[in-house]
Amino acid sequence: MTTRGRTPRADADELYAGLVKAELTQPDVALGRALQNEVLQVSGKIFAFLKTGRLVVKLPAERVRELIAAGGAVPFTSGVRVMKEWVCVDVPPGAAGKAFWCALAGEARHYVAGAAPKPRG
Repeated sequence: MTTRGRTPRADADELYAGLVKAELTQPDVALGRALQNEVLQVSGKIFAFLKTGRLVVKLPAERVRELIAAGGAVPFTSGVRVMKEWVCVDVPPGAAGKAFWCALAGEARHYVAGAAPKPRG
């Protein structure tokens, strides 16, 4: 429990709900379901979702490494596979949490919307 008597998960759920509301005002952003979660998509591509009280976002691999090195973030794994362009970010303490998560979601939306298709082979 936090000092306010709330769990970190409740704080994360509340922050994520606000983030979703804000992101849905952006062009081509919609809610969907994938990976057993409600997900935010831009033009049909997933860019963010909430998983076990953490914001999961898709960003360039270099940015993912920066967030992990700074602390408060861990790699996202799917099964046993570490996803190099996905990161799980804890709720930062204090009022900065909402702004930080919103900024990361915006960064992820822009990245995914502008990402070139990956070659399949």
